[in-house]
Amino acid sequence: MPPEGLDWLPKDTLLTDDELIRLVRIAVGLGVTEVRLTGGEPLLRRGVPDLVARMAALRPRPEISITTNGILLDRDAAGLAAAGLDRVNVSLDTLDPERFKRIAFRDKHAAVLAGLRAAQAAGLAPVKVNAVLLRGINDDEAPDLLGWALREGYQMRFIEQMPLDAQHGWDRAAMVTADEILEHLRAVYALAPVPDPDRGSAPAETWSVLDGPDRAGWARENPRVGVVGSVTRPFCADCDRVRLTADGQLRNCLFATTESDLRTAMRAGADDDELARRFVASIAGKKAGHGIDGPDFQQPDRPMSAIGG
Repeated sequence: MPPEGLDWLPKDTLLTDDELIRLVRIAVGLGVTEVRLTGGEPLLRRGVPDLVARMAALRPRPEISITTNGILLDRDAAGLAAAGLDRVNVSLDTLDPERFKRIAFRDKHAAVLAGLRAAQAAGLAPVKVNAVLLRGINDDEAPDLLGWALREGYQMRFIEQMPLDAQHGWDRAAMVTADEILEHLRAVYALAPVPDPDRGSAPAETWSVLDGPDRAGWARENPRVGVVGSVTRPFCADCDRVRLTADGQLRNCLFATTESDLRTAMRAGADDDELARRFVASIAGKKAGHGIDGPDFQQPDRPMSAIGG
């Protein structure tokens, strides 16, 4: 988020816990098999462990995961695991505390590292670490981040910077591409691509890490590293994701410029069948691709922190 922050959504527009669980239950009934809590920062919301427990009680039970900045994870990891959380992704773009302050505008690098350790201790393995490389800031850190993750037993994933910033200042020329990331990694580590059928609808292309200078210190056998090339290597044809925002809007694509308002319909008395029809209609309208390379591409009004990563 920008250093000055963003305006908070009015509280009465946010879904209550009961409303959220109702919509998740409907989605699960339609065939959704994985539920991911994102943000913004999901651990800022009170009662997240209870939400996880209520989702874990749904039948069929979805796989439940969280994407977090990790700052509060040391506090919450054990409770989340006990509630039924299956996996966690933690955002960490640098191993340098000073760079972390420059990127995140917070002096919380040590807190994130503590959160990662707590998640691993709680059994939320494999703990995945997401990093976005920024040209001229941390684009030299890919091999170091991977080496650190190999030693700690985390699974590293590098993500191309996407046009979802609050300032609408994204510049493709300044983006560190998936090809560049792989070039930096291959300068230090021997990588072999994991066969495409193993990827399924996952956003990350995955490589096995076969060898490297610090192999004796690796914490896991057969480690892997992922690269999410959302811009230069899009996976739209296999994407099966839909996003429900904190204020009850359904988005059928991360880059969608339109939304389906489930909150208003629900509060106006729509029954489960009507809400399910709205789910299906929204997903049926999903475009074939995000169109970032097209001349008419428009960045969504909402930044990533208001959509859910």
